[in-house]
Amino acid sequence: MITSNQGARIAVRVAPNAARSAVVGFVGGVLRVKVAAPPVKGKANRELVALLSRVLGVDKSRISIATGEASRNKVVAVDGLSREEVMKRLSSFGAAASR
Repeated sequence: MITSNQGARIAVRVAPNAARSAVVGFVGGVLRVKVAAPPVKGKANRELVALLSRVLGVDKSRISIATGEASRNKVVAVDGLSREEVMKRLSSFGAAASR
């Protein structure tokens, strides 16, 4: 995870077309996420933002895809939260393994 002056950035690996959307956990410092939406016309990206919004407890407008919009490997920016706060909120998904 990278911290910028606007907030935290999270390295994410997305698996589209899953049976249901879920945060899998951290593997090698990368957050693994499954989304139920297909990777067509930004549907998977919108579902990723919605899922992270629910999990982190922030508005969708505070989450953006910084890099990798057309890739499974992305960097997601979370405005207004520190690295420590993001890790705390993701701790139930194996965040301790990425430190």
